[in-house]
Amino acid sequence: MIKSTIYIDADACPVKAEAEQIATRHQLRLVIVSNGGIRPSTNPLVQLVIVAEGPDVADQYIAGHSEIGDIVVTGDIPLAAKVLANDVVAIRHNGDVFTKDNIGGQLATRDLMTDIRAADPFLVQSSRKGGNAAFTDKDRSRFRNALEAEIQKIQKRS
Repeated sequence: MIKSTIYIDADACPVKAEAEQIATRHQLRLVIVSNGGIRPSTNPLVQLVIVAEGPDVADQYIAGHSEIGDIVVTGDIPLAAKVLANDVVAIRHNGDVFTKDNIGGQLATRDLMTDIRAADPFLVQSSRKGGNAAFTDKDRSRFRNALEAEIQKIQKRS
């Protein structure tokens, strides 16, 4: 049986506690990767990895250590694309699962929005109303369900 590891891109992750509960239930290793400011867990299944500050340092660690059978929790689309290319499962904090079928469109949209912001940041800012939607209990529930489903799929394959 494959013993998956769950990696969390942790700096802005609102579901660390939920992931720890599920990892503990399945007796899976949980690796929380951050550039600091996260309190270590006393759970022996949880490892906190502090990486140097800098762009994409946590992403590079996760992409370099995750392997087939592992699960990465991230909202970072380029990181999701990297791990998907290595047949690693990637899940957003709200339970959306990144797939090889949907990642290309998400990367394209991200790149387009980056270009639009770079061309006219005032236009983008003035057209936004309130920023991102609030993270809800429904999002937490969707995340729990998605993580459970992906663990079950991996365990059935092994």
